[in-house]
Amino acid sequence: MVLRISYESDSFPPGSIANGGGTLAVTWDDILWAAVTVGRPNRHYVFQHGTASMYEALFRWSLVRMAIEQSGHAAFRLRRTAAFMSLDPTEKGAVSYFLGMTFCKLFSAKLLDAPWLLHLDVFRDSLNASWLGRSRPDLIGQVTNQNTWHAFESKGRASVPDLVTKTKAKAQAQRLISVNGIACTLHIGAISFFRNDALHFYWRDPEPERLRPIEIPEIGDAWRYYYSPIADLLAQRDPIGMFEQENAFVPITEADIEVSVHPTIARVIFQSQWQRAREIASELAQQFLEAGYQPDGLRIRAGDSWKRRFKDEWSEAEAG
Repeated sequence: MVLRISYESDSFPPGSIANGGGTLAVTWDDILWAAVTVGRPNRHYVFQHGTASMYEALFRWSLVRMAIEQSGHAAFRLRRTAAFMSLDPTEKGAVSYFLGMTFCKLFSAKLLDAPWLLHLDVFRDSLNASWLGRSRPDLIGQVTNQNTWHAFESKGRASVPDLVTKTKAKAQAQRLISVNGIACTLHIGAISFFRNDALHFYWRDPEPERLRPIEIPEIGDAWRYYYSPIADLLAQRDPIGMFEQENAFVPITEADIEVSVHPTIARVIFQSQWQRAREIASELAQQFLEAGYQPDGLRIRAGDSWKRRFKDEWSEAEAG
């Protein structure tokens, strides 16, 4: 089932992407992959409980399931759920922020060929946290098979953003100057929002201004934040088949999702060789895509319940 997200690209330079409106075709599989791989510190590193990290992937998928839905098998628009609309403002803001990062990752992967996104907080230990301040980008992203980096400030909104919000998002993205000594190519302000309850996406990249710069050091082992939600989840299951053949899926029954990791990636992430996983994926991205995987060697497959309305799922659970 193909879903469609309306979007607008604003002020991108020639040679990147076309400016103006468009529609991005995606699937639930794509959305769930983006949600679980937008690299950020997770609960394992906050609470330091080994078993707690297993719930990181489930937590991310649960936020998506609670917040957005398609209104039946034939529907192609994503709409916010009644459960999302009933949250208090603080809760709604937190969920909107996560949705903003998820769809920023998805659009970056699909339209910029830059699926490798990491949250700036990953580097807090190597940067002066007090100097970073609040006005800074959320994410950095690397283009597949290139040493090209982009900076993203990602926002989520319950309604159509005004000009002030769009300008602020861009200004925060501009502070990131370089990664590994490589100057960022794009400094993007991205906003996911709802218009008439339907999900929309907006991003812009006008000419940068001179702001106090943020320079990210060597990435090193930070790719663990990208792969660890899946690795931690599957480590509690039975991932043995993933070392032997392609498209060996592990069912995550509580989320109605199946997960597969390409054998060449599985062998290294289950040994916590995060940087090596990124190197292999860079070399084999096209091979992974041809085999049905995402370019990082992961594959998420949504069950049939994701095509039904959220309240219908609750009704069936209560009846059972």
